[in-house]
Amino acid sequence: MKKRWLKLAAVPVALSLVAAACGDDDEGTDSDPETTEAPAEGEGEGEGEGAEDFGGETVTITGPERDDPSIASINDTLGAWGETVGINVEYTGDADWEANINTQVEGGNPPDISFFPQPGKLADFARDGNLVPLTDEVNATVDEFWADGFQLYGNVDDVQYGIPAKTDLKSLVWYQPQAFADAGYEVPQTFDEFTALVDQMVADGGPKPLCVGIESGQATGWTFTDWVEDMVLRQHGADVYDQWVNHEIPFDDPQIVESMQTVNNLWTEDNVFAAGGSISATNFADNGQPLVDGQCFMHRQANFFAGLFPEGTTFADPDDPTAVDVFYFPDINGDRPVLTAGIFAAAFNEDPATMAVMDYIATADYAETRQANQTAFLDGALSGYLSAAQGQDPSVYQPLEQSFLEILDSSEIARFDGSDLMPADVGAGTFWSEGTSLVNGDVTAEEAASVIEASWPE
Repeated sequence: MKKRWLKLAAVPVALSLVAAACGDDDEGTDSDPETTEAPAEGEGEGEGEGAEDFGGETVTITGPERDDPSIASINDTLGAWGETVGINVEYTGDADWEANINTQVEGGNPPDISFFPQPGKLADFARDGNLVPLTDEVNATVDEFWADGFQLYGNVDDVQYGIPAKTDLKSLVWYQPQAFADAGYEVPQTFDEFTALVDQMVADGGPKPLCVGIESGQATGWTFTDWVEDMVLRQHGADVYDQWVNHEIPFDDPQIVESMQTVNNLWTEDNVFAAGGSISATNFADNGQPLVDGQCFMHRQANFFAGLFPEGTTFADPDDPTAVDVFYFPDINGDRPVLTAGIFAAAFNEDPATMAVMDYIATADYAETRQANQTAFLDGALSGYLSAAQGQDPSVYQPLEQSFLEILDSSEIARFDGSDLMPADVGAGTFWSEGTSLVNGDVTAEEAASVIEASWPE
């Protein structure tokens, strides 16, 4: 994908309804990145002359994104496109989406499309026969704009039901470039360099290397799971990661225990500044202020953490010595894995208008236009939206957001948040609680992993 990114950066595509550039993905398609093929029948509907007219048909969409910028940008983007093809698209954000989608499906009155933040729930609905597979035309569009690693979790039993509609990038380290420069530090390129940098920071006696906090109310411990997931990918690769998430190897497999222990070894008193007094008592959101205040050098957290820094924080500005930026959480084996989360669109019927909307959501034009609309709604501030769709014009993103895209684009392996894929008793239960016990020193990594394994449903 790297060559493709450079080409796109050099020749940005227009924001208007223009067909996005066709190219290869990062996992071995046969297409030529330098060749633009004519779209297959049904692809790119609404993006040029001859687009089908659906005569004012309405397509309803629900989802958990309910903040004003997201609702406005989704409706503005789909509304403008819908006018070109005669479809009235209505998106409704719902704070109780998870409960309400169950009720709607059970009552036989689901929306046409819904946005799923958890692939496991999408898979349950698909296996129960509530969702419909993507048509060949929509599948072709997904293949055109999405690398295989991002499609993976919309696929259920070798059938594609879901389309990536939003991407969160978790493999990030936040830092202040000027603070590094003042101390004579360089951004680490490998995990060995990362741990050596941590050791050097401790030896120098300045601010702590890391800010860490895992407190999050009933969800305390979830940030520990993200670190472990990133380490499994780095130490043992995508195949072991998939086996672990699918319970093809036990949770207390020595490879998983090793990754849990690696994280715990990094989180020592010498290495960590914990604003709340301890890691487990420090809320995950309370690590932006101490980074800006110079109490730590680094904080590993997802792209959405940009919204949790103190008001007035500047980002990716080389002229501001207080500016905050990110670097890629370094790898071990040179395969550039990234840990992601996000939202998938899936359809409850195969009506042609529904599939036309699904087809558009799969395109780079949807992602690019939504980003532009969301940024405009926020008067140029960071949007909170990100998409790994290939073929976007990076200039619609702010400089910090462009660095997120560069990391996604240069990755060779992408895997979804493992705890979100595991049974709830594990991924949102014992993995959190036993991880917290490990961090508190109450259990060993082996003991924690054994308890988690025993909790896996039969």
